Amino acid sequence: MKITDVKTYVVANPPPHYGGAYFVFLKLTTDNKIEGFGEVYGVPFHPHKVAQLIEDVVDRYVLGWDPFKIESLWRIIYSSGYSQHPDLSLVGVLSGIEMACWDIVGKALDQPIYNLLGGRVHEKLRSYTYIYPAPESETKNVLSVADAFGDADLAPERAAHYVDKGFTAVKFDPVMPMSAFDPRQLSQEALDNAEIVTNNIREAVGSKCDLLIGTHGQMTTSSAIRLARRLEKFDPLWIEEPVPPENKKEMARVAHSTSIPVASGERLATKYEFADLLDRQAASILQPALGRVGGILEAKKIAGMAEAHYAEIAPHLYCGPIEAAANIQLGTCSPNFLIQESIEMFRGFHAEIVKEPIQWEDGCIIPPTKPGLGIELNEEVAAQHPYDGPIFIEMEDHPV
Repeated sequence: MKITDVKTYVVANPPPHYGGAYFVFLKLTTDNKIEGFGEVYGVPFHPHKVAQLIEDVVDRYVLGWDPFKIESLWRIIYSSGYSQHPDLSLVGVLSGIEMACWDIVGKALDQPIYNLLGGRVHEKLRSYTYIYPAPESETKNVLSVADAFGDADLAPERAAHYVDKGFTAVKFDPVMPMSAFDPRQLSQEALDNAEIVTNNIREAVGSKCDLLIGTHGQMTTSSAIRLARRLEKFDPLWIEEPVPPENKKEMARVAHSTSIPVASGERLATKYEFADLLDRQAASILQPALGRVGGILEAKKIAGMAEAHYAEIAPHLYCGPIEAAANIQLGTCSPNFLIQESIEMFRGFHAEIVKEPIQWEDGCIIPPTKPGLGIELNEEVAAQHPYDGPIFIEMEDHPV
């Protein structure tokens, strides 16, 4: 069996854009007509340029390749251009290709991917969602995600709404916005508001729900420690990227200064960067984004390293349902899986863009039993939603 063709899809995600303004998908096809889908996340170029990068890498290294030889293909692409370095663009492209190869392998063997990586450990996967504002008809004065996070009245109301839907964990960033000039020292006003918002959410949900402090690297080390000390009394499940991920030594200083577990990893690529994170004890909850980190097998290796450090995995998701499907395959076969990020209940466009939506019940994802990734891209819907907008939505409006 050989890979003979690639097709890319740059798909516009309609308003309210939860999961991003667009999704970048790809399809690999073999000579015996098996199709495998993948998704590329967070490559910092226009998505149509990303599609060209995918096509270039596939043309040079993947056409004619046996999709079962995933480890060798990974090394060849990772080492191309004498790089052998965790480059987010190349590894992002590699992630989508690797994901599609696993989808093909699973379909060829008539097995879900998790059965090929050790077998099912979890019958269901606990999930969480961001606190999103209600539809405009319900909440006319709040127009963005960032507004919902920092509103001391709205945030607890929306958190209670998600608990009523079945969620047992919600995430919010009480110190938005973020900017290209972070990290910064938070003002006293910002610290006060973050404490009030978190207090009000905790009062609204009680002990029924974990609170996930989803910061985005906005703070200096000292500011992150000051915030964490204010929030410890609310017992959050984690504080995420309290400082930017580039300096793991400073993230470790935060981790060693608070009782709140530190989570990190959505902006990291490959086992090498995660090994450094673990070695410094900078995070005890790892958040690989499978459309960026290097794909499914690379994430499984990271999960194994984390297990040896008594660290847990909580795969990141702020993109489309193909990466979500890969995350679900990983979580299902990983003993140290903690919780999976969801885009609410995977309804709306996340359900329309695939032939069968991700199954979500009572706060949990039900892993699929179909072969490969377990879901299929709806190519007709993808064709009806071409993306022709800018590279990014403003950071203040959409978490990453």
